[in-house]
Amino acid sequence: MEITEVASGLGFPEGPVALDDGSVLVVEIQNGTLTRVAANGEKTLVADLGGGPNGAAMGPDGYCYVCNNGGFEWHRGRDGRVFPGNQPADYSGGRIERVNIQTGAVERLYETCEGEPLKGPNDLVFDREGGFWFTDHGKTRARDRDRTGVFYAKADGSQIVEAIFPLEGPNGIGLSPDETELYVAETPTGRVWAYSLAEPGVIDSNQPRRMLAQKPGFHMFDSLAVDATGGVCVATLITGGITVHAPDGSGTTFYPMPDVLTTNIAFGGDNLTDAYITLSTTGRLIKVSWPTPGLRLNFQI
Repeated sequence: MEITEVASGLGFPEGPVALDDGSVLVVEIQNGTLTRVAANGEKTLVADLGGGPNGAAMGPDGYCYVCNNGGFEWHRGRDGRVFPGNQPADYSGGRIERVNIQTGAVERLYETCEGEPLKGPNDLVFDREGGFWFTDHGKTRARDRDRTGVFYAKADGSQIVEAIFPLEGPNGIGLSPDETELYVAETPTGRVWAYSLAEPGVIDSNQPRRMLAQKPGFHMFDSLAVDATGGVCVATLITGGITVHAPDGSGTTFYPMPDVLTTNIAFGGDNLTDAYITLSTTGRLIKVSWPTPGLRLNFQI
């Protein structure tokens, strides 16, 4: 694939949100910010969130909703690449935040669920009803790490439930085009799970989860997006690229990218055929022409 570099010099970018004006919102986890990248690559600070903003999506009210993991330790390789590490000494707690992208005002919506603190919220997706699913990836420390799961919450801050528990480092999350299935990627296992939904926000307990086809070899999974045919496009770590899973679990197709921590993909542009991909260790946002149009997200503006 021919790669166009949209922006560089970003602080471990993730969570791209393609907007209809041609700009892209990204979180910079290392810098603790939400940033707008114009089509010409110009970067503008939207909001200073602190901690570790990790995933983002536009909500029904026109605000940007952000998963904040509370921060990382950071390590720089000899070649200048940046890698996240364990929970830092200044860990500020996991939370869901809502950002007015016009003013930069930030509101904390959720920090706990039924008295249990959120650990490291990672990624989110809105359904047609205006509620959102999000993963909590947890935090890792020198001798232990969190057990976490998947949550469903209302956009007005009035309700949050833990819908799936436990999972191994849940990360990317998405919905099938008809919103009858929820897809969740686990990072350390390199697996993608499909859960049947009984109704918006409710896992169908009568249907067992199923695992989509496995990509061979050692890899880990990060964020994901769904294309217009239902293909589940998962950012793939270690091997560095995007793995597209057939929704029926029949197989995978891998598209290599030039970063071992290729972390996110989002669709935008005319007919949603532009794929915006974050190459996080090298601080870049790139664009490629994708072979299949993306699925338009609910509330994408």
